[in-house]
This record gives sequence, C-alpha cells and structure tokens, in this order.
Amino acid sequence: MSEVKLVATARTEFGKGAARRLRRAQQIPAVLYGHGSDPLHVALPGHETMLAVKQANALFEIELDGKTTLAITKDVQREPVKNVIEHIDLLIVRRGEKVQVEIPVTIIGESISGTIHIVESQTLELEADATALPQHVEVSIEGLGEGASITAGEVTLPAGATLVTDPETVVVTVSIPHASAADIAADAADAAAGAAAGVTAE
Repeated sequence: MSEVKLVATARTEFGKGAARRLRRAQQIPAVLYGHGSDPLHVALPGHETMLAVKQANALFEIELDGKTTLAITKDVQREPVKNVIEHIDLLIVRRGEKVQVEIPVTIIGESISGTIHIVESQTLELEADATALPQHVEVSIEGLGEGASITAGEVTLPAGATLVTDPETVVVTVSIPHASAADIAADAADAAAGAAAGVTAE
C-alpha cells in the first residue's frame, strides 16, 4: 500500500468555533496519538484528506514541522446531515508493527439461480502489518445453494493477515426469498380489486 502524504499544521485553538473556522478554510481538525506520545492536534488539508479516508485503512504519511509520522485512521466523525467530516483520529504506527483493524467484506461470485445472499458481517477484524493493511476481504459465494453459509474461519485471508474475529461468526448466508404475509395479503387485495373492477365494467 502506498502512503497518502499530507502536510499538517499544528492547531493552537480548540473548541467548536475554532473547528468551524478550520472547516471554512477547507481544513479538517485531527489528532495524532499512540506509542505513548502526547497527542498532536493538527489541521489537515480538506480535499486530499476526504479523498484519502474513502480508502479503507489508508496509510497516512503526515508531515508536521519537517518531521514525518506514519498513521492510520482510527475514527472519522461526520456531521450526520451533510456527511461532512468534522474530526479525524489518527493512530501513529511504525513499519513492521502489527495492528488490529476492521476490514470491509466484499462478496464475489454468484449463488445458484433463484437464491439471494445476505451479508451477516459487513467487516472482519484482522491483525496485519500496519504498513500493508488490506483494503477488503473477498468472500466467494460462487455456486452456493439454499442453506449455505460461510463463517469467518472459512474465509481466505490476505497474505500476512490473521483473523481476530471469532472464527464461528457467520459472514454470509444463502437462501431462497419468501414472500411475507404482508406481500401475500397485498397481492390478494390487488387481485380482488381487479376482479371487482372487471365485474363493474360488465
């Protein structure tokens, strides 16, 4: 994974007012922490940072006052209505270090015709090299039939990663869709209405 290079500036003002001023200036408030160091409160370039956090477990190379620090996203706080990033927590990491992260599950392949798949676990927790975190975990449902399921322990993990999630955790199931009682009642009502309309027309 290539590092996302961002030039940060130190923050000296705090509070909601200061954060709003930063966002108006197209910057995002963030904090760097980890490895026993004091938290570093910084401002990151807004556009580049927003693009970077779209990548799952992106590795950041943060330059601050001529010093470079490697970090990964630990938490992204968003404004719920406009979905604007309000604050980012970044965990300092080192090359060769193992970290535990949530990795998104990506379903590939097609189950047998007439069946549907339900993703029971959207992510898996893995331990992997901090500088080589996988973007996603692929789970194949190719050719699976009704009643089939895949557990976390059955998933093929990216090279160098180990599973932290309980291996018995169900990741995806395959079933045949069944009409609900409400759907059946609605269909019956539509049929009755259609029949009544036909009688009236006659």
